[in-house]
Amino acid sequence: MNAAVPADPLAADLYRHHHGWLCNWLRQKLGCSHQAADVAQDTFVRILTARVETEIREPRAYLATIANRLVANFYRRQAIERAYLGVLATLPEDEVPCLETQALFKEALLEIDRLLDGLGPKVKQVFILAQFEELPYAEIARRLGLSLRTVNNYMAKAMAHCCLMLA
Repeated sequence: MNAAVPADPLAADLYRHHHGWLCNWLRQKLGCSHQAADVAQDTFVRILTARVETEIREPRAYLATIANRLVANFYRRQAIERAYLGVLATLPEDEVPCLETQALFKEALLEIDRLLDGLGPKVKQVFILAQFEELPYAEIARRLGLSLRTVNNYMAKAMAHCCLMLA
């Protein structure tokens, strides 16, 4: 199945000359031709939305960099899904949400992960403890061995980051 060649001349050139290579490279990395095709397609979508206007000196390195980030995101999403399914497995049968609610929860978890992507692990941890466990900043500071000022700074950084991601 051949996908349509992008209308953007630079993206079209990259696609025409390197799509096959990228799919093969991703297939070796992921071990699945279907996942490789999906990630390759997502790579070219990223290029189109980035609107690159200059010549790319090392096209395969450029494509591999974008694809590697997408593969990392793919594995992170899988880990989140596995963790969520693990939590569901511990619930008593009468407390397991319906499939529609499960899908909404999973979608929300993945969106939160996307919003927090790019923050350091400590900043993420502070944000999650404050927002989802509703711990006071002083308790977060005590638990994580941080100063109250650091917790305040991390929360400000996380909030600013989320606002930028939502803009």
